[in-house]
Amino acid sequence: MGLLNHLKSKLGPAKGKVSDLAHQHGGKIHHGIDKAAKVVDERTKGKYSDKIHTGTDKAKGAMDRLTHHKEEPGAGGDTFTPPTTPPPSS
Repeated sequence: MGLLNHLKSKLGPAKGKVSDLAHQHGGKIHHGIDKAAKVVDERTKGKYSDKIHTGTDKAKGAMDRLTHHKEEPGAGGDTFTPPTTPPPSS
């Protein structure tokens, strides 16, 4: 077994635990990201606001991917939602 395969086998259960924690505490994590971004933006006097905003969005996106991965058992990217009303009869 190669080194990477060994690492993947060891990190597999940890990824599941991280996903569970992210799903349970998603709101708190988003709040913490926003709070940290605000503090950094204030300390830099707005000089890097665009970069801070970009980094915040990427961090939130990564969080969302972690939580949605747990919600979607297939994780095949299927976004089809069936209609709630029956099709019109002809």
